[in-house]
Amino acid sequence: MSHQEKKLTINEIYFSVQGESTWAGLPCVFVRLTFCDLRCTYCDTEYAFYEGKKQTLGEIVEAVTSYDCRLVEITGGEPLLQKNVLPLMTLLADAGRTILLETSGAHDISAVDPRVHRIMDLKTPGSGEVARNLFSNIAHLTPRDEVKFVIGSREDYEWSRAQVHEHRLAERCRAVLFSPISGRIDPRQIVEWILADNLPVRFQLQIHKFIWTPTQRGV
Repeated sequence: MSHQEKKLTINEIYFSVQGESTWAGLPCVFVRLTFCDLRCTYCDTEYAFYEGKKQTLGEIVEAVTSYDCRLVEITGGEPLLQKNVLPLMTLLADAGRTILLETSGAHDISAVDPRVHRIMDLKTPGSGEVARNLFSNIAHLTPRDEVKFVIGSREDYEWSRAQVHEHRLAERCRAVLFSPISGRIDPRQIVEWILADNLPVRFQLQIHKFIWTPTQRGV
């Protein structure tokens, strides 16, 4: 079976602006894959756990490249659960797209095409999934990649701060991102802690949730 004929279960493909990371604010085509094997307490895309339809890689590439946009994010769910996502990212990179991969960090990132910018979560205690972190992934991170911490408490912050220092993440990666769990913590609190510790991280808010209703899909 050729790369073009292989299939993935896709939840949605849409055109919007990037809401997070150092790429925030840029027009972006999103490819959201179905399925996730984590159940983070703050998940905002539970609809991607099961909803989706099978499409060939050729069909997906055609849908993505129909938009006049160079930036593409592969997200989920957890995109690395479906192994055919690896050739999809290669096909899109071959088509001249800049590819971002949003992954939970619970799956091996080493086989991802080296042209892809990997945005990897490290799950904090408040996520309920901290035991699922695959710390061997850290050795594979490069200055193309970003690491994200989603923070809902002082405990989450202190745990994240320890990871930043222990693994020298600010030196290893393009950026370290600290995000508040919406509704669980005052974002200003995290900013105050970052400033007090002079921590080399980038604070971020999910800008798409300010542009549209926070629960709106396809944005």
